[in-house]
Amino acid sequence: MKGIIRAVCISEKKGTPKIDIKSVNIIENFGLQNDAHAGSERQVSLLSWDKVEDFKKSGADVTAGDFGENLLIEGFDFKTFPVGTKFKCNDVILEIIQIGKKCHSACTVTQRTGKCIMPSEGVFARVLHGGKVSVGDEIELIEGRRFSASVLVASDRCSKGEREDKSGPVIKEVLEKAGYLVTGITLLPDDEEGLYKTLCQLTDVQKPDVIFTSGSTGFSPRDMMPEATKRAATKDAPGIAEALRAYSMTITPRAMLSRAASVIRNKTLIINMPGSPKAGKECLEYILPVLEHGIPVLRGEGDA
Repeated sequence: MKGIIRAVCISEKKGTPKIDIKSVNIIENFGLQNDAHAGSERQVSLLSWDKVEDFKKSGADVTAGDFGENLLIEGFDFKTFPVGTKFKCNDVILEIIQIGKKCHSACTVTQRTGKCIMPSEGVFARVLHGGKVSVGDEIELIEGRRFSASVLVASDRCSKGEREDKSGPVIKEVLEKAGYLVTGITLLPDDEEGLYKTLCQLTDVQKPDVIFTSGSTGFSPRDMMPEATKRAATKDAPGIAEALRAYSMTITPRAMLSRAASVIRNKTLIINMPGSPKAGKECLEYILPVLEHGIPVLRGEGDA
């Protein structure tokens, strides 16, 4: 699972905003060179680029470093990672030691907008090994849970807030009990183009081992998840969808109406799941033992 560094920020004096300097040396057990906040217990602050982009969509005028973050990174939802998780960028190894912090009153973003996302979205790390990092470098998860997954839910009504999504949280709960790191739940309308672009973005940036989708696999004119999934594929993997249909047929004959697909995009599996929370849970529990073998093979770590 990998992300991309979008900004490298320091402030030379405490109480001044951080600015993006594009490249920096990170010093072992210290932090970013010339950063005023280096040397403390919280040596490096990390923030998800995706969360900043969402914040900007609300109308906030913010730039890299405004939240006091050292590294702005696309592809990871940092608050979902437990303390002790390790990341590697070039020679640099970082270990999460704290999730979130209290926002101080002098925060410039809070003063301008009345809200800061760092307390809920930011994390802090210690430097286990130093080196140089730059904007555009890849950063990867090297120690945490064994497999990573992302969940994509398609529902016109849920995306509009007209109905609560229950399938996504159920899938997340089952996966986490099985030892997966679930990087997030994305909720979108039943729109083929939007679903396709999101599947590509999730696989190409976050690079999870599996994306489990929920809903939009039936006969309705708006059910377009299989079409979006097949467009995103670099390889077909039909056996998973076929097995899920066959298994579901032992529970209800209506399972034959499912058009669900299963494919591979690069080194990520994309598996369409039923929109029903009950059916989603049943199908997940059925296929997860087999994925214990399939995912390492896809990674190039196991024998077929």
